[in-house]
Amino acid sequence: MLPRRQLVGLWTIVYREVTRILRIWVQTLVPPVITMTLYFIIFGNLIGRRIGEMGGFDYMQYIAPGLIMMAVITNSYGKVVSSFFGAKFGKYIEEMLVSPLPNWLIIVGYMVGGMTRGLLVGLIVTAIALFFTELQVHNWFVTLSVVLLTAAVFSLGGLINAVFAKKFDDISIVPTFILTPLTYLGGVFYSVQLLPPFWRDVSMFNPILYMVNAFREGILGVSDIPLGLAYAIIVLFLVLLFTACLVLLNRGVGIRE
Repeated sequence: MLPRRQLVGLWTIVYREVTRILRIWVQTLVPPVITMTLYFIIFGNLIGRRIGEMGGFDYMQYIAPGLIMMAVITNSYGKVVSSFFGAKFGKYIEEMLVSPLPNWLIIVGYMVGGMTRGLLVGLIVTAIALFFTELQVHNWFVTLSVVLLTAAVFSLGGLINAVFAKKFDDISIVPTFILTPLTYLGGVFYSVQLLPPFWRDVSMFNPILYMVNAFREGILGVSDIPLGLAYAIIVLFLVLLFTACLVLLNRGVGIRE
């Protein structure tokens, strides 16, 4: 059990981050919802009619879990990278680092903030998906655990990006040139079984592929990746990224410079 002082500190960080999301909800929640709605209309309705079925499901049903996961990934990442960089730019992250609050709790606070935004957007996108297609959850435990773990992983990824960012432009480089391509190549719109053997093997190095397929397994009951392997990859990245965040904060990288 954490000491009361540390619990208050953690709650303060989480409360501030969640309040910021809800205070500017027009900027944090509405744009990604509009973007995902367009994906459903263009890829699901227009292109999906020509494609037909994939993996034994209507194309709209097949891509819905991937689009939900894509919204969770981008918004969890975007929330933490912008929020932590703002704290670093405003110099008040230094005050937090010298406070009695352990660095790992600071990381958890920002991580929970990022997860909250990712899950809120994911919930709204799920509601929108139900207007276009029918979704019945195959396994609630897999669905909820995968989305929580994925949101946590990319919240930590956003924190690492923010630590190394020198200016505001730097926080958009990774999402634009790395995160977006990996997401599109992560099996959101297609089954990797349709790829030639070489590109299928290359896709196996994409961690988002495991997250999207595990989430699809939870909702539809189909996956191109063994569920146990997907969980192992997700947990491995969670541990590695959390450890990296802790080392960076302990050393003051990008902060005490």
